[in-house]
Parts: sequence; structure tokens; C-alpha cells
Amino acid sequence: MKIFGIDPGSDRTGYGCIETDGSRHHIVVCGAIKTPALGTFPEKLLVIHTRLARLLADCRPDGVAIENLFHAVNVRSALKLGHARGVAMLAAVEAGVPIFEYTPAEIKRAVVGYGRAEKQQVQQLVKLILGLAEVPSPHDAADALAVAICHVNSQPQARVSAAMAMTAASPRGRAATSWRHYRPASAPVALRRGKPARP
Repeated sequence: MKIFGIDPGSDRTGYGCIETDGSRHHIVVCGAIKTPALGTFPEKLLVIHTRLARLLADCRPDGVAIENLFHAVNVRSALKLGHARGVAMLAAVEAGVPIFEYTPAEIKRAVVGYGRAEKQQVQQLVKLILGLAEVPSPHDAADALAVAICHVNSQPQARVSAAMAMTAASPRGRAATSWRHYRPASAPVALRRGKPARP
């Protein structure tokens, strides 16, 4: 399954496509669409739409996940962001791909396990989840990949796979209730808890 994530913006729109079997993910493509600084606003929207349409045609994803409009600095910024989201969604609809929307808190919770995580935490987890050597650049691309990962992790089969993996790796086979409780299976229980081993 391929999921295409979009982090909309009128000046720079992040995108990232991942392929997954539900438990293991790898990156297909990521980057950012930078609009011309001296272009008019309609011209910027055209650039976003045209580039996304081309990327969607190349990647042929099974779904598009996009960050929902949650807040903006002011009304003008909110309107611009709304327009950018609109043309991004139009490109997905024209490509015949279903669209899924997630709030920033939902994305952070699905990737990090905490809805108020810092952006740097999200980006570091994106790097680890996708097995990358460094955080994707620019940050808009990392944010778009986080949206795609959020969608995958929100699916029932993904939650089951993750739970099974964490159960197998947790001490004495108990299911871990959070990513914070996960410990590699090779680490002795006594070392994990900082207590002397019981005979």
C-alpha cells in the first residue's frame, strides 16, 4: 500500500510518499514544492496543483493524507493555507485517490505517541520509523511524511501489527501500552529496570 502525505502551504508545500505492508514502511519520494516568491497568489496555487498532480500520477498512491487546517497566525494566513489545501485536495480528487484528513495533534499522537510533541520529536521519529540516515529535508517534507505515517498507523491492521510486535518484544510477553514502554528483546529485564536480577 502506498500513502501520499501532504503538508500544505502557500509558499512551500511538503509532500512525502511511503510504501508499507502495515508494519514496515519505506520512503518512495519526498520533498517540497516551493512557489515563486514574486508570483501572484493564483500563480502559486497553480504551481502547487500542477506539481502535486504530476507527483500523484507518478506515485499512484492508494490514499492521500493531508494535514487539516487547525490554526493560523491570522485570518489572512488561514485563508491562504485554506486555498493551498483546496488545490491539493483537488489534485487528489482529479487523480481518483481517496483523501484522509488529520489534525496536527492526531499526527503527533500517531507518530510519537503524544499529541503535544515538539516538531523536532516528530521529525526524529519519522527518521527512525523509515530507517533514514538523517531527518528528511526540508522540514515540510518530514512533516508530510509524518502525515502519511499517521494514516498508516491509524488503520486497524497497523495497530494490530504494532501491538503484536510490541508484545513479542516486551518483558515476559506482556503487551506494551505505549512506545515509551518498548524495550529491545535482547536487553535483560534487570538492566531495563535498573534493579538487580532476582535468582
